[in-house]
Amino acid sequence: MRDMMGLMKQAQQMQQKMADMQAELDLIEVEGAAGGGMVTVTMTAKGALKGVKIDPSLMVPDEREILEDLIVAAANDARTRGERVMQERMAEVTKGLPIPPGMKLF
Repeated sequence: MRDMMGLMKQAQQMQQKMADMQAELDLIEVEGAAGGGMVTVTMTAKGALKGVKIDPSLMVPDEREILEDLIVAAANDARTRGERVMQERMAEVTKGLPIPPGMKLF
C-alpha cells in the first residue's frame, strides 16, 4: 500500500511539472529559416506563429511561388525546432519514471 501512495504522489508531481512545462512552452520562441536566412519565421514552442521576416530582394511579383515555398519551409523548420524543445522539456519532466518507449504524453 505504501508503494501505491508513493506512486500517486509521483503522478501528482508529474502533473504539476507537465502543467508548468505547458505554460513555459507558450513563452519559448523558436525561429526557423529558409533560403539561406532570407525568410525567417518565429513561433512559440507550441506552434503559434509570432512573426515572419522576408528579405526585400525576394519581393519580385513573378517569383511569388518561390517566396511562398520559402515561407512554408521556414515555418516547417520552426515547427521542427519547437517540437525538439518540447521533447527536451518532456524528457526533463519524465526523467526517472517508467514510461514505455514510444509513449507520447503531449
